[in-house]
Amino acid sequence: MKSCESNCIERLRLRSMTLEINHKILGENWVLTSEKMDLTAKVDELTIENLYLKQELARFKKAIFGSKSERFVSCDEQFPQQLSLELSLPEPLPTVPQRETITYEREKPTEEKKIIPFRGAFPADLPRVEVIVEPEVIPVGATRIGEEISDQLEFNPGTIYVKSTIRPKYVLPKQQGETESKIIIAELPSQPIPKGIAGPGLLAYVLVSKFTDHLPLNRLIQIMKRMGIELSESTLVDWVRQCCKLLLPLYELMKKEVLNCDYIQADESPLQVQTRDRPGASHKGYLWGYRAVVKMIIVFLYEKSRSREGPKKFLKDFKGTIQADGYTGYDCFDETEHTTLICCMAHVRRKFKEALDNDKVRAEYALSKIRELYMIERYARENKYTEEQIKTLRQEQSLPIMREFERWLIENKVQVMPKSSIGKAISHTLRLWNRLKRYLDNGKYLIDNNLIEQQMRPIALGRNNYMFAGSHNGAQWIAMMYSFFNTCKMHNIEPYAWMKEVLTRIPDHKANRLHELLPIPGNGFATTEKKQIA
Repeated sequence: MKSCESNCIERLRLRSMTLEINHKILGENWVLTSEKMDLTAKVDELTIENLYLKQELARFKKAIFGSKSERFVSCDEQFPQQLSLELSLPEPLPTVPQRETITYEREKPTEEKKIIPFRGAFPADLPRVEVIVEPEVIPVGATRIGEEISDQLEFNPGTIYVKSTIRPKYVLPKQQGETESKIIIAELPSQPIPKGIAGPGLLAYVLVSKFTDHLPLNRLIQIMKRMGIELSESTLVDWVRQCCKLLLPLYELMKKEVLNCDYIQADESPLQVQTRDRPGASHKGYLWGYRAVVKMIIVFLYEKSRSREGPKKFLKDFKGTIQADGYTGYDCFDETEHTTLICCMAHVRRKFKEALDNDKVRAEYALSKIRELYMIERYARENKYTEEQIKTLRQEQSLPIMREFERWLIENKVQVMPKSSIGKAISHTLRLWNRLKRYLDNGKYLIDNNLIEQQMRPIALGRNNYMFAGSHNGAQWIAMMYSFFNTCKMHNIEPYAWMKEVLTRIPDHKANRLHELLPIPGNGFATTEKKQIA
């Protein structure tokens, strides 16, 4: 495929020169020669188009059936690693079986050895239920000398119960001059939904099930029905809406926290939305994610399109560095004075990974250079380098690799077909080169955008389960809840415990102390870090 592609390029490049020379030499026979050359050029164009279609078909097949890993290890490195395991093929069996007699003596074991499996200790904070099993008959005079304990993990399905809040009423006797007796009763504690039948625990369970476990509401209805409670879908939708209204100030605070940072990562993911404007069809909206790298807070916003107006509106007052992929919607941030745009090396690597079937030699060379850059980053991370040490290391080791890689890209751009996979990968990399190399200037910057891409994966998982949002407002609720629960995940905060406590406290919480409810370390929320059970 590579030689055929090179021949087509060479023929197209020399065609104009050949036409001029033949016109001078052939004279009257020029018409027939011109037609023949036109047909040859047409064959070359069709050949190039055929190669392009084959590349696209191979790319789609790989996307469906191939490995999703983007890590690159060359063949020269793979096989020495395998041989270092000192594995060898078994000796071939002889064609004629040989017979031999072996006699020996051994001591017969008195009893079989019992294999006791190793089991780690259970976490001390797990609830325990003790069951005492006494012998059927205890002889008179027997004295208890100890006990044996056998621990076993058990499970009780979720239980719904009724919480009755009883408020005693008291009456004071009439005082002189009073016409009526005075009745004393405690105020009803504030509820997440005033006069609602759902308490904070049940509301937290619904929200976590839908936005962390990705269960559609109709499945939750079936689960609760097995628990003995029948609820309608409209009731659950109303609960979600009321909770989102209650948590809106906390969501706005999280957006301010992200905008107050000087280094964020951005990415977007599609979301289908039902609208009245298109009966029988859905609207393709987008969830835009913005992650504060240092504070580890992420917020999602819903926009009706993928245009640059969405990030421009949210980041209009932002001052600092924005890291994103090569999508042109972020290009506007490279033209302002108060923002710096850097790009993601993982997206560049992905382009060359797709080009392996098109031009293996060039693609492997590019991937090997990118791999060298990542090995430097891994070395700094494993040795816990400071930002200044990382910057120094990059200037000494990564910068020469980047310069060599850039020279190679420029030299090979004119040697490949622009529409081929390798041509697209090279052109894409050169277009973003100035943004790609900016990570070398600051040890705080990351080489890629993978951290926020990991936060976008739950969106895809949830999207596959509930398929679409019921309205544009519903899509914004989804963005709000993903902001809360993905931030919990980054800090290992248990989402149900956090949501239940926030729903309990927020109705009476002071606005100037709202930061105490953020799902970040230091606010005293339960974590998910538990001891692993062997």
